[in-house]
Amino acid sequence: MLSNKQIICPNNLLDASIKKKGATAAIVNAGKPLPMQSVMDAVKEDLIKPIFIGDKEQIQKCANEIQFDISGYEVIHEPVENNTAAVAAKLAMQGKVKIIVKGHIHTDILMKEVLKREYKLLGKTRLSHVWHMTLEKDDKPLIITDGALNVLPNVKTKMHILKNVIDFSKRIGNNRPKVAVLSATEEVLDSIQSSMEAKEITELSKKEGLDADVFGPLAFDNCISKKSAEIKGIKNVVAGDADVLLVPSVESGNALVKMMIYFMGACAAGVVIGGKVPVVITSRSDEATARLASIAAAVVALDQ
Repeated sequence: MLSNKQIICPNNLLDASIKKKGATAAIVNAGKPLPMQSVMDAVKEDLIKPIFIGDKEQIQKCANEIQFDISGYEVIHEPVENNTAAVAAKLAMQGKVKIIVKGHIHTDILMKEVLKREYKLLGKTRLSHVWHMTLEKDDKPLIITDGALNVLPNVKTKMHILKNVIDFSKRIGNNRPKVAVLSATEEVLDSIQSSMEAKEITELSKKEGLDADVFGPLAFDNCISKKSAEIKGIKNVVAGDADVLLVPSVESGNALVKMMIYFMGACAAGVVIGGKVPVVITSRSDEATARLASIAAAVVALDQ
């Protein structure tokens, strides 16, 4: 059942990042093979100029193993893994890096540092995570949010997540994304909290005049299958043709993403948006191709 399909980095992210390429990026705890490979790939695409943070000896060893000449890039020696996040956050605060890329470090440790108010990295909206999902090079992406950062968001937080993903969608060329507010049902039921919240989000998006078509609740089949939506009599531009899935909880979003990766061979480009700098927080087990796509997504999310 597990897919053996090769993961492919999508062209739309690489194309959209061209105008902003060459951004300086902090690579947090960089001295491991997969982070180093993805950084080398990103440098070859001229996406970033890395600043490596971690054990200098390990960083150089990994670079040598893949024949990556890093002599022209800064290496900040910090042998204690959990201290590397603070180094990256300070660089971002000082404007010395525009992107933070997670290397071999736990996500909670990295994000705990990024969220500290002393670094002034938080923007006007709450931070949220997007997964840009594709199967082939020229696929239309399906964006899933938030499947990594906000665990059980309330309606207020989901509105922040919604506004962030609308902004990201525009940056990849979708000026009016179709956003499905996911639930387990297309009906509003008192027994299913997510369905009631989906209705409220739909109403709020219209009231606030958001530049997107937002509709819910919708079950997964009604989000992506026009046939399913037609059979159930759901008449809305979003039904069966969603560009974005706004998920009810981190578990549902995480499960959807991991199923697409392991059953379909999808490329999952993941990035935290909404703050002063995009933060790439891919899984430590992610393939280098997905890491490259995530770095491209972070470049796309840059404000300048």
